[in-house]
Amino acid sequence: MEKEYPGYLRHVKNAFEAGQIHIFRWWNEITASEKKNLLDQVSTIDFGLIKKVFNDAVLKPARTSRDNLTPPPIITFPKKDAEKEMAHKAKLTGEISLQKGEIAILTVAGGDGTRLGINGPKGTFLITPITRKSIFQLHAEKIVAAQKRYNTRIPWYIMTSKSNDSATQNFFKVHNFFGLNSHQVCFFTQDMVPVVDLQGNVMMDSKSNIIMSPNGHGGALMALKEKNVLNDMKRRGIKNIFYHQVDNILVKIADPVFIGHHMRNSSEVSLKIVKKCDPEEKVGIVVYIDGNLHMIEYSELSRKDMYEKNENGTLKYHAGNIAVHMINIDFLEKVYQSGESLPYHAAIKKVPYLDEDGNVIDPKQNNAIKFESFIFDILKYVKKSVIMEVLREDEFSPIKNMEGENSPETSRQDMVNQFGRWLRNIGVSIPVDVRGNVIGLIEISPCFAMDEEELKNKVDKQLQFNGKLLL
Repeated sequence: MEKEYPGYLRHVKNAFEAGQIHIFRWWNEITASEKKNLLDQVSTIDFGLIKKVFNDAVLKPARTSRDNLTPPPIITFPKKDAEKEMAHKAKLTGEISLQKGEIAILTVAGGDGTRLGINGPKGTFLITPITRKSIFQLHAEKIVAAQKRYNTRIPWYIMTSKSNDSATQNFFKVHNFFGLNSHQVCFFTQDMVPVVDLQGNVMMDSKSNIIMSPNGHGGALMALKEKNVLNDMKRRGIKNIFYHQVDNILVKIADPVFIGHHMRNSSEVSLKIVKKCDPEEKVGIVVYIDGNLHMIEYSELSRKDMYEKNENGTLKYHAGNIAVHMINIDFLEKVYQSGESLPYHAAIKKVPYLDEDGNVIDPKQNNAIKFESFIFDILKYVKKSVIMEVLREDEFSPIKNMEGENSPETSRQDMVNQFGRWLRNIGVSIPVDVRGNVIGLIEISPCFAMDEEELKNKVDKQLQFNGKLLL
C-alpha cells in the first residue's frame, strides 16, 4: 500500500489510530479499482471525529435540562380583526421583500423514494391527484407562480445527497426545469458520514465499501458554508432563506405573511408550527428552556408535561414543528464566525452489513447507528425569533410512508380537501363524506391559482362540480 498509494497513507494511518483497521481486512482479496474506491472513501472520513461523535452521542449523550420548560410566545392563526390586520401588514412587508429579490428557497431533498416504492429521489415521486405531477414539479410551479405574482426571480437551492444528486439533476434537465430558468436552480450535496455498529465500528456492505449515510437536515446549514452556497446567495442579494423539506406537499412556498412577520420582528430564525393532534402525536415540540428557544422530541416530554393543559383546556405544549423556517443570512454568518458547530445525534437503525467472514447479513434487530445533525439545534444561538401558527390542513402533509398515516394516499386527499375548501368558500358546491373528505378529485395548479384569494377572481361561482375538476 505504501508504494502503490502514497497519497493515502495519512488517511489510512488515521483509520488505524481510530481503531478502524478492520475495514482493510480484505485488502489482499479486492481488485485494484476496489482498493482505489475504498481509499477514496477513507480519505473523506474524519475517523477521529467519528470516534468523538460516538463517544458524545452514544456513550455519554448530553441531555438538556427539562426543569424550566415553558411554552413559547406564538403568533396564533388570525381570527380577530386586530390579528388579521397584523397578518395583512406582515404580508405587505413580505411581498415587498419578494419583489426586491431578497428571498431564496432552500429545499432539503437528500432522501430517496425506496419506502414509497420508487427507485430514485423522493422528489420525483408522482403525487398530484389527477395529472400525477412529481413533488419537484409541484414545488417548482409554486415558485413559477410566485415569480409571476411578484414580478421577480426567486433562486431555488436544492440540497441533495451524494446518492441522489445525479438523478435529481438529470430529472430537472429532462423536464426543462419545469419552466424555471436553469441558472436560478442550484444543487448542492450534503455530507455523508459512516454508519457504525453498536460498538462504534465502521460498517461495510462489501469488501471494498464503507456504509455511508447523509448527515441529517442540519447538514444543510453546514453545506451552505462549505459548498460556497451562502456566498452565492449574497451575490444575488439574498437576505433571508425560506427553508422546507421536500416531502411536505402542502408547504406554502415563499409565504409573504411568514416572511413579513420574520422581517418585522428582526427575527434570526422563524418557525411555523401546527397544534398537535393529540398529546402523544409524534412530532417535535417547540418550547423555551431556561428562556432559550429549543425543539425537543415528543419522547423527551414527561407524561405530566405531555398531557398538561391550560386553563381553557388546550394543551400547554402544543407547538408541533413542521420544519418550515425563515433563516436570516447575517445570523448564519455570525454562527459560522463563532466556530460553533451543530452536534450529531445517534439514530439506531437496522442496516444490512458484511460480517467478519464476508457474508452479507440482513439483521432482524437494530444493529447500527447513523449520525445525524438537526437544523433545530441552531435555535440555541437564536436571540430573536418568530413562531407562527398555521392550520395543519392548509400547510402540512408530509409523505413518509407507503401506506397509512403520512402516505401518498393521505397527502393526495389532503390536497383535494384543500382545493375543495377553496371552492366551497367561494360558493361552489363540493360534496364531502362523513369524515369531511371531498367526494371526487380536484386538482388546481399553482400556476392557475396559488391560493383561495386568487381562485376567487378566476372561477365562476356557478361552476358545477361533477366529481372531477382540473384547473
